[in-house]
Amino acid sequence: MQSLRDRLVFITGASSGIGEACAHAFAAQGARILLAARRKDRLVALAKKLEVEHGVPCRAVTLDVRDQKKVAELIDKLPSEWSLIDVLVNNAGLSRGLVKLHEGSVPDWDEMIDTNIKGLLYMSRAVVPGMISRKRGDIINIGSIAGHEVYPNGAVYCATKFAVRALTDGLRVDLLGSPLRVCSVDPGMVETEFSLVRFRGDAARAAKVYEGLEPLTAEDIADAVLYCATRPAHVNVAELLLLPTAQRSATLAYRGK
Repeated sequence: MQSLRDRLVFITGASSGIGEACAHAFAAQGARILLAARRKDRLVALAKKLEVEHGVPCRAVTLDVRDQKKVAELIDKLPSEWSLIDVLVNNAGLSRGLVKLHEGSVPDWDEMIDTNIKGLLYMSRAVVPGMISRKRGDIINIGSIAGHEVYPNGAVYCATKFAVRALTDGLRVDLLGSPLRVCSVDPGMVETEFSLVRFRGDAARAAKVYEGLEPLTAEDIADAVLYCATRPAHVNVAELLLLPTAQRSATLAYRGK
């Protein structure tokens, strides 16, 4: 197991769900944590909590990964002690709606594409060159089972996650000959704010997604992300697909609980 003590871990979408769980998991290993998301109040509270509970330095930065100029500016202006990023967790992502392609909302499409694809690209473009120059670094992208199988009424979201899978594989190929590792952690059903965001705050509809079964938790995914980052230097976990035991594919789940 590779030590993460004093390593700098940058997590996007860190204000809740998988991102927040990753922050706790890495902080528990002694890593320094750089948190990024749009909700400043949540980030600041999380940073203080991590510092108290784990005794590690944390820094919260407000960032919308869809804004390429702000992403580049943030990375360029980080203080020296926060600029040498060892692990980048590209977690920021979302889904909007669950409708047929020909009935879809163009603004919803733009939001998913800009966040899930372009946001990952902007972050990787800003951070990876520094990793290359330092000859160390891990890039861990949060994908989805939706990047392996298309499901009804989810064509655009699935397309964005297929793109994440392709970009992850492509970056790994482009970094051939370097010691950098590129990983994808692809969850199935995880009970976070994901469905609440997808259905724009409709809590009853969101709850039905997980009804009758035990879904994965954000902590389950964080544990997988931590596993990728702590393998010996010669081991690259290229792709890790996680499903709750009750789920067997993007469309098959047993709801007999």
